[in-house]
This record gives sequence, C-alpha cells and structure tokens, in this order.
Amino acid sequence: MCGRTACTLAPDEVSRACAYRDRGGQRRRPRWRDGDADRYRPSYNKSPQSTSPVLVSHRHLEKNAPVDERVLVSMRWGLIPAWFRENDTGKMQYSTSNCRSENILEKKSYKDPLLKGQRCVILADGFYEWQRREKEKQPFFIYFPQTKGPSQDKKEDQDDPMPPVCSEEKSNILYPPGETSPGSSEDREAPSEWTGWRLLTMAGVFDCWTPPAGGEPLYSYSVITVNASPNLESIHDRMPAILDGEEEVRRWLDFGAVKSLDALKLLQSKNTLTFHPVSSLVNNSRNNSPECLQPVDLNRKKEPKPTASSKMMMSWLSSSGSAKRKESLTSESKEERDGRAERTDASVGALQLWLQGANKKPRTK
Repeated sequence: MCGRTACTLAPDEVSRACAYRDRGGQRRRPRWRDGDADRYRPSYNKSPQSTSPVLVSHRHLEKNAPVDERVLVSMRWGLIPAWFRENDTGKMQYSTSNCRSENILEKKSYKDPLLKGQRCVILADGFYEWQRREKEKQPFFIYFPQTKGPSQDKKEDQDDPMPPVCSEEKSNILYPPGETSPGSSEDREAPSEWTGWRLLTMAGVFDCWTPPAGGEPLYSYSVITVNASPNLESIHDRMPAILDGEEEVRRWLDFGAVKSLDALKLLQSKNTLTFHPVSSLVNNSRNNSPECLQPVDLNRKKEPKPTASSKMMMSWLSSSGSAKRKESLTSESKEERDGRAERTDASVGALQLWLQGANKKPRTK
C-alpha cells in the first residue's frame, strides 16, 4: 500500500523536474494550473487528505488543449467521486487513498474515472512503508536510485554533489503556443535537463467533485497499488504502481492514444526502487522535518555509513540554493491546518542545525 509520502521540492523545482518531450519532440516544462502552485505545500511527511503535485493531460482542464500537453495540479490525496452527494467530504464511509490494480474495474469510485481517461501521475521524492516486526513496525523510505548527471561531477573541495538550486533563477521554458511565462512577454527556449532529485512517478486515477450546495470544484486522486516487487516483499506485500521512465509516463497520461485497458498493462511490479530504514519519527504525520528521511542503522545507535543514493538525498536536502523550498516546508496551507488536530510548530532553529550538520562532507568508502 502507500499511506505516506514525501515531496520536498518547491513548486518551481517540481515543474523543472517534470520537463518532458511532446509528440513533436520538443522539450517542454508543465505549467501549474492557475493558483495551484500556491496551494501545494512541500513536506517531508505527507499523509492522506493533504495535497500533492499531480501530472495530468491538459485536455482534462481545457477541451481544446493538446492531449499530450501536461499540467501540474495540486490535488487532495483520497479520491472523492464526482457522484458523492454529501457536502462534507469527511462523511466518506471508506478510504480511497489507494486502489488495487486488480480491482480497479470492479469499484465504481475508480472504474468511472478510469474509463473517462482520468489517469494521473502522482509525484514524490519517495514513499514510506512500515515493516511488521515482533513488537513494533519499522519504517522505510523507498525511492528511485539517484545518479549524478554530467554536470554533477564535483571537485575534491566541493561539499555537495548536487548543484545548487535557485527558485529565483530564470528557467528556459517552452510554453504552449501563444502563451508566455508569467510576467514576461518574450519567448523562451526549451528547458535544460533536470539534474536534481529524480522524483518518483506513481500511477493514479483522479476525479473532480463539486459540493452539492455549491462551491469550488475539488480535484482528488487515488494511488494505484500492485503486488510488491521481490526486493520490497520483506517490507510489505503491496507497493504503488511505478511508471519507470518517460515513455511509461507518456503512455499513462495520453488517454487519447492509449485506451484504458491498454494503459492497465503498464501497472506491473517493478524491481527498480531502493530504500533505507528511517526513524520512527515519521510515524506521527505531524512531524515534518529532514530527520524523517535520515537513514538510521537498525543494529547500532551510531549513524550508518551512507549509501550513494542516501548521500545524494542528504546533499539535495541541504543544498544552499534550496532556501525557498526549505522555507515553504515550514508553512502549511489553511486547508491542511483545518484538516488536522492542533500541531506543534516546527523549530526553525533545530531544522537549521540539522541542515548545517548535513552540509558536512559525507564520508567516503
């Protein structure tokens, strides 16, 4: 299953990390739906009913848009069917945060949006899963293996293998014909290849619900799950359906060219993910700090020697150019505050101390 994720990138970083090639071979960067970049809040510990960045075909929002054009939408985790007749989403009688791939055509909540082509890709740094043990459950963080690109080869005196990321910098974006970037009237070129953290791309279905009494439409999604891959079976028997690579993402989103039954064939267990154990701090969804992702040693209290992928993560989280991302992680949207019990404010001082420690040069083998 999938009941907790992390997505720490700022809105601009998410867009840059999702650059793709359209049918004409041009590299494009998806835009956020109007207002949704502000609704999304990065978090080290996202739970159902929070909002996440989700990729969909622009055709779902604008009937004249090219079906292969993508847009980012901030969606609620936990699908609310369009036919739900209550005004309070809290009156849903069952959980829709996950849907099993083998039953997706048997339940109306998922079958209806699937057959309408309402397929989406949920984005995250990775997801958490708990392994049952004799007296407790051990959490693990699971994600794509991280590799350095050509521009990321560091010199001996450099501390961070990841390049600094600045949300303020001017990105080279290819916008839809006739449109320009916000605040600019000049044309932009295609964006350069993203060299930061590789986001996990999970298959999902979404729906749009409007309160019967009136109000703003609510977009929400469910993560599709499959049997766990061999390397994850020891942790849990289920995992999110992973779309590995640009071609699988394209086929899942392009509901015009790929029909629903053909798209379902993409939902396979994939032995492509890596993982590391993390602190039980993540058990409480109110905890939202980099420590949620920090690798722990299950046999010793001493901090373990980091793996290549975990070192990439720590370096990325502590990147000096990610100030905007870190700042947004300390805030929470009104909707998320209203949906949670009273929570303790995160200590900015403690966060900064941890990041300073993470900035130290990792040990090498």
